[in-house]
Amino acid sequence: MPTNTRRGLLRLVGSAALLPLGAMAPLYPVRDLPGDLPICRVADTAPVTGQLKKLKLTWNADAICTVGVPVADKFGIFAKHGLDVEAINFGGSTDQLLEAISTGKADAGVGMALRWLKPLEQGFDVKITTAIHGGCMRLFAKKGGPVKSIADLKGRQVGCSDMGAPDKNFFSIVAARQGIDPNSDIQWRQFPADLLSVALQKGEIEAFALGDPLAWIVRDRDNLFEVDNNLTGDYAGRSCCVLGIRGSLVKTDRATAGALTRALLEAQDYVAHDPDGAAAVFAQYSPAPQAQLAAMLRSHTHAHHPAGSALKSESAAYTDELKLVKVIRPATDTQRFADKIFADVLSV
Repeated sequence: MPTNTRRGLLRLVGSAALLPLGAMAPLYPVRDLPGDLPICRVADTAPVTGQLKKLKLTWNADAICTVGVPVADKFGIFAKHGLDVEAINFGGSTDQLLEAISTGKADAGVGMALRWLKPLEQGFDVKITTAIHGGCMRLFAKKGGPVKSIADLKGRQVGCSDMGAPDKNFFSIVAARQGIDPNSDIQWRQFPADLLSVALQKGEIEAFALGDPLAWIVRDRDNLFEVDNNLTGDYAGRSCCVLGIRGSLVKTDRATAGALTRALLEAQDYVAHDPDGAAAVFAQYSPAPQAQLAAMLRSHTHAHHPAGSALKSESAAYTDELKLVKVIRPATDTQRFADKIFADVLSV
């Protein structure tokens, strides 16, 4: 990145320090955003003049789910909303991430609801202000093998990248809703994400859960059968990725929290309207061909990003489902929990 640009790509190591990692690509001239996007009409404001508000926003450059962050950076959407956002590629655990946000080492972050809800139950001061999109979690098996549906997982060994992975939680929920106990009827085995397909081919597992972009890449590369995903049935209209903002920032500077939320919503609408353009932005972070990245983005629901009561309703539904698979405590009051972790910053 040229020295006269204002953003660097950093990695948050643990929860104690921010260390330089590398450089973002140079900023290009801002592309005109289409004027017929719903969020652009609702949240459109004149470009902010004067000093921009500095913020640190964590994201995961390995996850195409978070493509809205580099899109908002590259096309000047953050600046349009009065923000100077430092994008931080976070490499630690979810607990470390939420601790970093809640203690002010970062101001906000994007991540998966089914990974965040359990640590949020434990009390981190992070408020979810909007969903980002839906889709991107997939379950695979060998073509012609014994696993052809969720029902076939009973009594089988199923791979996951870690025991708290959102895709593992999601397919556990789907299995539980079909009468399968995911904790006793399924034998979960953990492998590094890039070795799950290898383990499947070796017969060490009979299916595995994974998220895009790696899920899409290995499915096409290894000619796998996609058993299920979170783009069908009751989950076709459910978001999976969310924006969380430091609770103290929401309390003391709701206008800035609202500006960040609006900026990311506008970026998500850009992704939905122009997946090819968004794929071109994300291509620097992924080994996948740009056309493949664009196909992934088209398959996701980037135009689905509820806030307000709709988001609280989705959060409550996930909370009840995570109780079903023994991730969330049974005694947790679902509605109180949804109210606690959500903040409405768009009415500012």
